[in-house]
Amino acid sequence: MSKNTVQFQKGMSLAVFMAQYGTEEQCQRALFAWRWPHGFVCPSCGHAKACALKSRRLLQCAACRHQCSLISDTIFAGTKLELRVWFLAMFLLTQAKNGLSALELSRQLGISYNSTWLMKHKLMQVMKERESTKPLAGLIQLDDAFWGGRRRGKRGRGARGKTPMVAAVATNEEGHPQRLRLNRVRGFRLREIARWSQTHLTPGSHVCSDGLSCFSAVSQAGCSHEPSVMSGPGSLRRRRALK
Repeated sequence: MSKNTVQFQKGMSLAVFMAQYGTEEQCQRALFAWRWPHGFVCPSCGHAKACALKSRRLLQCAACRHQCSLISDTIFAGTKLELRVWFLAMFLLTQAKNGLSALELSRQLGISYNSTWLMKHKLMQVMKERESTKPLAGLIQLDDAFWGGRRRGKRGRGARGKTPMVAAVATNEEGHPQRLRLNRVRGFRLREIARWSQTHLTPGSHVCSDGLSCFSAVSQAGCSHEPSVMSGPGSLRRRRALK
């Protein structure tokens, strides 16, 4: 059996991480470089020079005297924890291939469960938002889905209260899933699927879906489309042909 490429992909070791981000000063320098890669820029006037107020750990613009901190307007804003704790949390969460519970993360960081729970959810939300900006590419499996709905009464697509969703999975050539995308849409119409495709799919991708006619709109995003009708007259013959 071949190795799972996700499980065996190369990552950063704990020793390397500690060498680069093991102290508070290292984390501060890294955050400054990420936030202002070309040097400090005042968020108020855009001036490029500032002085450090060591007593309050603030940066004061040399032109307009606007004061800001290194962590203001970031995910770390308002935190009482050191940056090295946040950086270690990011390392542990991203290196755990099978996920890491807030309780286990709390034990690893040595802080309270409530603080860890809030930290983890903030980090997961940022990663989700970051991932959602990257369109899927390559071989993509596409399907319709519905979330929620009434527990009683009519079932299926026509049930009241259901939220229409588009589920898409980018796979490798062996069919193993690589990336998942689940987005809410306003309905399964050509115009809506075309809008979704132009945002979430990379031109040149090959999309496989069921026979829902609206999925043909992926062609408007420059993707090829391969529908497979799995119900209705002749569906059994088609399923046998696909095996």
